[in-house]
Amino acid sequence: MKIFNKSNISKKYKGSALAIGNFDGVHKGHQKIFKYAKQYAKRKRLKFGVLTFSPLPVMFFNKKIKNYRLASEEQKLILLKKYGVEFVINIKFNKKFSKISANNFIKSIIYKKLNPRLIFVSNNFKFGNKRKGNINLLKKFGKKYDYKLIKIFPYKYKNKIISSTRIRESLHKGNIDLANKLLSRTWLINGQVVEGKKLGRKLGYRTCNIYLKNYLQPKAGIYAVKVMIENKKYIYSGVAYLGSRPTFQGKKIFLEINIFNLKKNLYKKNLQIYFLRFIRGDQKFSNSAALIRQMNKDVISAKKGLKAKLVV
Repeated sequence: MKIFNKSNISKKYKGSALAIGNFDGVHKGHQKIFKYAKQYAKRKRLKFGVLTFSPLPVMFFNKKIKNYRLASEEQKLILLKKYGVEFVINIKFNKKFSKISANNFIKSIIYKKLNPRLIFVSNNFKFGNKRKGNINLLKKFGKKYDYKLIKIFPYKYKNKIISSTRIRESLHKGNIDLANKLLSRTWLINGQVVEGKKLGRKLGYRTCNIYLKNYLQPKAGIYAVKVMIENKKYIYSGVAYLGSRPTFQGKKIFLEINIFNLKKNLYKKNLQIYFLRFIRGDQKFSNSAALIRQMNKDVISAKKGLKAKLVV
């Protein structure tokens, strides 16, 4: 898969089938767009690409938004390749780009630099300065700029539209089962192990500590997880805690993972943590002994939760 970080692409990729959107999470709704786009592209003997933006526009306009992303940039590119995308145009969303009018976006970027034959967007797609552009405007300019617009209606699960917002809400509520169904895979966080205060070791459970960075922060509490170390194929089982350690008057949010039957030091190693099941919410305990008793129960519950299917 070819990746362009600017809208200036080589002639080889012009005149293609192009899907446009943020595609955070690359969920079932996004996959539906890609499926249709690939079919059309194959029929017309065109290349199939994606035009997307980094950072997500909502994070650019509101600097206070930190824990928001369903997938990292790296994960998104891996997923786009998985679903048959041949090239990606990853436009940097900055102050200059945010001021481009909807009309100028169509003329100067879509037409002059990309010149696609087919454009695929969801029916609620908005673009341009102050989000004034929509599918009606795209359709209006189709004849002038020689492209055909194909709008894809939202994919639904249990009579509700699948969207990144719905998945975020599910994760905030600890509804991992629903989030994973909407994603069609097991949601994960990728991060590097950082040095902690070694509280877990003192409590009898050695843990790996990871900062969430820009990942969405799911409901605080205990989770049954699977873990991959440094992208190696072997999958470990474990239990994870997400929270601020209220029993010890903690303030910063950490993700701590206890990997079953693994005692080696993983400091600075990159881990992929797959969330299979929410066990319980975070709580403050009166003392360490009470916390340890609960942790013992959590491990038993997590092992039962690990029966849920892992989909990578």
